[in-house]
Amino acid sequence: MTDQPLLSRLDLNLLVALDALLTERSVTRAAERLHLSQPALSASLARLRTHFNDPILARRGNTYELTPLALRLTEHTTTALDAARRVFESQAIWTPHDSTREFSIYGSDYGFATIGKAVSRLAAQEAPGVRFRFMLHNPSIVDDALNRLRAADGMVIPHGHLTELPYMDLWRDGWVVVASESNDQVGDVLTMETLGLLSWVFTFQTRTAFTSAARQLQQLGIEPRVEAVVESFLALPHFIAGTDRLGLIQAGLSDYASSVPGIRVLQPPFDATPVVNALWWHPVHGRDPEHTWMRGLFEQAAAQVSEGPGALVERV
Repeated sequence: MTDQPLLSRLDLNLLVALDALLTERSVTRAAERLHLSQPALSASLARLRTHFNDPILARRGNTYELTPLALRLTEHTTTALDAARRVFESQAIWTPHDSTREFSIYGSDYGFATIGKAVSRLAAQEAPGVRFRFMLHNPSIVDDALNRLRAADGMVIPHGHLTELPYMDLWRDGWVVVASESNDQVGDVLTMETLGLLSWVFTFQTRTAFTSAARQLQQLGIEPRVEAVVESFLALPHFIAGTDRLGLIQAGLSDYASSVPGIRVLQPPFDATPVVNALWWHPVHGRDPEHTWMRGLFEQAAAQVSEGPGALVERV
């Protein structure tokens, strides 16, 4: 109850002004972005400075810089503004065909190249005004998934990284090894000995960010010598072409990897544990009819992905 008098004195337009000021770092550019006069936005900045007891924008020579508080506010402001938009965009009766809602989804480039594109195509057929924003996640976003998913609609990521959130299993995929055609240390069939001798390119390598296949290598007694880490599955083959390195990618990307000049794809010499891809969301979206429709799109798209190319790709 103690927060309500403070909130009652605030104007939602101040949140919009703050977001523009933090993004543009200029009163003039922020005013142009919001189609407001410069004096009007200057007045908003004055109110924000009074509220936070902080300059927000500090002059440095001929430019402005964000204060330390403003830098901390940047991420919170974006999240709060997205949440506010969702509140006021909600409708008592919602029909997909007439909607102009934007759904925001976190995921990897692998997820976007597989189920993401299928979801986008289905949405274009069923709801031409609906837009999807596919945003690349990273370890810090995944570690903060509970907060991130308050403002975003979902995250496509395999099991093993998130807990205590609602989810829907989508499709199961296998793993393949990527090698260079010029790598004469790799024969037609890979051996465990070869995996231990050659260097590697990993897609993720932190305590909380990893692939199940890479973790399985260590469990099998192989400590990969990692020469490069790239947080992109689609970029990985380019770090291997023309080298003696190896890499692991999902079987669903086999055709893509094979299309990269100088790359060949081989089956791993061990029974790689399949990856189970899922869509995760915050409980706040559970009863949202628009979100329910979106989840249905992902279910349809998962069926399409499981019928596409790629060894071991199957519907969960």
